[in-house]
Amino acid sequence: MSSVSQYFSGLFTGIRSLMKGMSVTWVELWTKKVTAQYPENRDTLVISDRFRCELTMPHDTNNEHACTACGICVMNCPNGTINIVSEMIETADGKKKKILKQYTYDLGMCTFCNLCVVTCPSNALKFENTFENAIFTRSKLVQTLNHEGSKLREKKKETPAPVAE
Repeated sequence: MSSVSQYFSGLFTGIRSLMKGMSVTWVELWTKKVTAQYPENRDTLVISDRFRCELTMPHDTNNEHACTACGICVMNCPNGTINIVSEMIETADGKKKKILKQYTYDLGMCTFCNLCVVTCPSNALKFENTFENAIFTRSKLVQTLNHEGSKLREKKKETPAPVAE
């Protein structure tokens, strides 16, 4: 006898559960829908400041950047998105100095983990929140971040403040 009662108990539990699900569906059917009309709403679209999408190397008005080609961003990148080509030059004082020749970034491989930006000792990199990067060819996702003819920003020598006697 107990198997018959268990059968009907399970049947009624299932029907009750189905009715509850259908009631949620019925209420949702009549609620007002909100649809973001993208791309028509580009002017009013709000993107969070914390959203990371495209790695950039900011240049100032003199086409100078802060990258010293140290390679820390390359070492910390978990999937080899960044590639740096550097060369050693001799300065006017006779010292050897490493300069950045080419900074390549593959947007298609990037996981947007922000490790390159966080670990950069010279704060030469930052993520922009531009999100429209859909293209048809993956090779166009490989970007060179340093501009043609750009050079390392010269550090300003700070003069020590006079000591009060």
